[in-house]
Amino acid sequence: MHWTWDENKNRSNLRKHSLSFETAALVFADPLMLQRPDPHSEEERWLTMGLVGNVVVVVSHTSPDLEAGAEPGMGRIISARKATSHERRSYEEEEF
Repeated sequence: MHWTWDENKNRSNLRKHSLSFETAALVFADPLMLQRPDPHSEEERWLTMGLVGNVVVVVSHTSPDLEAGAEPGMGRIISARKATSHERRSYEEEEF
């Protein structure tokens, strides 16, 4: 799986959340990651929650299969942040 992103958005995300998209992309290697559609988006987006190191993170992204004009298996990361305490509990209980 390959991920792309807007580099300006990546820098902004790093300043705001202290999490780069390069690091956030590691969430997709978590065998216990949880995914669901993002109900707050106008476009087809997904939220993925999982461990990066020992930190639970939430990544907003497009579906690799649905990204218009993208190569197969390539998606776009939109934002990433550390999970809230409520989200961490959901991850631990597998109820995202």
